[in-house]
Amino acid sequence: MLLNKFKGIIPAFYACYDEAGDISPERITELSQYLYEKGIQGLYVGGSSGECIYQSLTERKATLKYVAENLQGKLTLIAHVGAPSTKESVELARYARELGYDALSAIPPIYFQLPESAIEKYWLEIMNSTDLPFIIYNIPQTTGYNLSVSLLKRLLKNDKLIGVKNSSMPVMDIERYKTVAHEDFIVFNGPDEQYVSGRLIGADGGIGGTYGVMPELFLKAEEFISSGNFSDAREIQHDINDIIIALCSLNGSMYSVIKEILRIRGLNIGSVRGPLEAVHGEDIEKVEGIKKMIDLSIAKYQMM
Repeated sequence: MLLNKFKGIIPAFYACYDEAGDISPERITELSQYLYEKGIQGLYVGGSSGECIYQSLTERKATLKYVAENLQGKLTLIAHVGAPSTKESVELARYARELGYDALSAIPPIYFQLPESAIEKYWLEIMNSTDLPFIIYNIPQTTGYNLSVSLLKRLLKNDKLIGVKNSSMPVMDIERYKTVAHEDFIVFNGPDEQYVSGRLIGADGGIGGTYGVMPELFLKAEEFISSGNFSDAREIQHDINDIIIALCSLNGSMYSVIKEILRIRGLNIGSVRGPLEAVHGEDIEKVEGIKKMIDLSIAKYQMM
């Protein structure tokens, strides 16, 4: 299997709502085209940035469908199909297969503290439900489970497992997963705050929630790393982290801040769905300042 299409900068796709808070096909199309024109490698659809846990199965299918209609065959498309039950996850997986997605991904089951044997069975059932390659989504800070090396070794016996989207904060996890897996195994850096360090310790690319509001910076960071320009790579990561801290500094979800910045740029994809909190009050005026931070950083590295 040729895995180069899974390497590079892959933004996590944002949930797109209309003014009533329903899934908007038109806004999905606009965001799809906007990101495509930035020169990214692919899209990760239906994950945390897509507010998947706050959407119905029908809504999640709609998002998968409209993204595929716009970009299937143009970009690498990864469908996140993790859901409250195995039945729903398998249904989403089979639907993504019908739409022509390149790979599937899923968080472990959430809410109940399940034994690792149950998590293993869950991922295997998704893997075995289609012929698509599968990528584990490891995000212990929200799921309460951190992928163990022992479970990864067992799951690697299934040829459909091609990678891990690792969103745990220790970069050592990336190195350990790469060490025990086969040579072609893909590990994605998840935390945007450590993209450079994640790549240097072994990540093959990245999937991130802030990529969509500043793809230019992550594409440039990847350019610096690939060319061995580690000094500028460290500097751009510093600037990215300043922006991320600012994105998380307001009252309201980080994603609501990102969506407000995109709206100011002329790309209205709606707000966030409750219980996520929208930007409100005096914070709305502060968003312009964060947008300016991003614009200045993009201009700073544009000619480098």
